[in-house]
Amino acid sequence: MREFKRLTPYREALEMMLKDLGELNEIEEVPLSEAFGRVLAEDVVSPMDSPPFDRSAVDGYALRAEDTFPAREYSPVELRVVDEITAGEESRARVEPGTAIKLMTGSKMPEGANAVLMQEMAERDGDIIRVLRPVAPGQNVAFAGEDVRKGEIILRKGQVLRPQDLALLKSVGFRTVKVKRKPRVGIIVTGDELIEEFNEEALKAGKLLESNSAMLKGLVRQYFSEPIFYGVVPDKEEAIKSVIEKAKKENDLVLVTGGSAFGDKDFAHRFVKLLFHGTTIKPGRPIGYGEGVFIMSGYPVAVFAQFHLFVKHALAKFVGAKNYEVRIRAKLTDRIPSQLGRYEFVKVWYENGEARPIKKKGSGMISALVESNGYIEIPEDSEGYLEGDIVIVVIY
Repeated sequence: MREFKRLTPYREALEMMLKDLGELNEIEEVPLSEAFGRVLAEDVVSPMDSPPFDRSAVDGYALRAEDTFPAREYSPVELRVVDEITAGEESRARVEPGTAIKLMTGSKMPEGANAVLMQEMAERDGDIIRVLRPVAPGQNVAFAGEDVRKGEIILRKGQVLRPQDLALLKSVGFRTVKVKRKPRVGIIVTGDELIEEFNEEALKAGKLLESNSAMLKGLVRQYFSEPIFYGVVPDKEEAIKSVIEKAKKENDLVLVTGGSAFGDKDFAHRFVKLLFHGTTIKPGRPIGYGEGVFIMSGYPVAVFAQFHLFVKHALAKFVGAKNYEVRIRAKLTDRIPSQLGRYEFVKVWYENGEARPIKKKGSGMISALVESNGYIEIPEDSEGYLEGDIVIVVIY
C-alpha cells in the first residue's frame, strides 16, 4: 500500500480547511420552543426592563424602612396592616407612616414602601404587626431592571442557544429569535464488509455492523447542523463517485468514512480535489479535505477524533458559532507519553478537577469513547505529559 509523501501538520491543515470555508448567510426566525442548540444570527437587545417593576423578593410586609429603625425583639415597633396582595396583584393602598401591606414573593411594591420585612421577623395580631428587627431601605426588594435593562444587549451574535438563554429571551418578551440556517451535512459510509442491520448469517460470514453513521448523525446534530445519510456504499469506484457528487450538490459539507488511505479499494479520495491528505493527528492521520468534502477513516475512534479536531470547527465557521467548546483545566492522574511529530487526541474521563486517561487503545474500540467524556490535545513538539501536570480538557 502506498504511503503519504507528506503529513500536513495539524494546525496547518486546520487553517487551510477553515480558510476554504465561508460563513452561511441564510437566517431563519424560529419559535423559542425550537431554538435550543441553534446559533444566534444577530445581537439581541432587550425591549424592556426585567423585572419590569420593583417587586418583593420574599413573603412579608412592604413598609417604610425608617419606621422599623427603633425595632428590637425586646422593644418591637407596631405597624397597622392596611392591605394584603398576592403575586400578580397591585395594591390600591399606599404605605403611609406607621402602616404596612402584606405581600408575597414577586408582588409589585406598593407606593410609599421602600423595603420588605420578612414575615418571620414580625408577630401579627389581627391588623397589627409587631416588628422585631429593623430593615434597611431597599432590603428584600428586587428593583426594576435589576436583571436586565431596556436597550441592553443580552445575547451576542454567534451564541449557541442554551436553556438559560431561552429563559432570558422569554423573560423579556421574545416569542421567536433569528438564528443561522442549519448547515446540511451529508454522511456517506463506504465498505464492502459493512451491513446496516443485524444479520447473524452475514456476521458469521465476516460482515461487520456499521456504526459510524449513528455516531456522526449525533455529532452533527450536537454541533447545530442537520445530517443527511446516504447509506452504506460498496467499494465500487463508480458507485462511490456517484454518491459523492450527489451529496456535494445537496449539502454544505460532506463526510465520507472509509477509503481515506491508499488500499486497492480506497476510492473516495480519488474524486475530490484535496487541499490536504494525510495529517499528523493520531488517531486518524489519513484524513483529507477539499471542495467541502472530508475523506475520513473507517474506524470509529479515528472518525470521532477527526470530527472533533476538524469537522466541528468547520460547522462552527459556517454559522459563526462562538464558545462552542467547553475547555477545563484539570490535573492529570497518569503519565501520557507521546511521539514527537504526532498531534495526539487522547481520551480522558474528567471528574472533580482531575483527568484520567483511558487505557484502552485502538481505533476500533468504541467502548473507549463511551468510557470517556473529554479529550486532551498533545501537539507535535511535545513528548507528552507527566502525572500531576495541569492540562486542558475539551469536554464532549
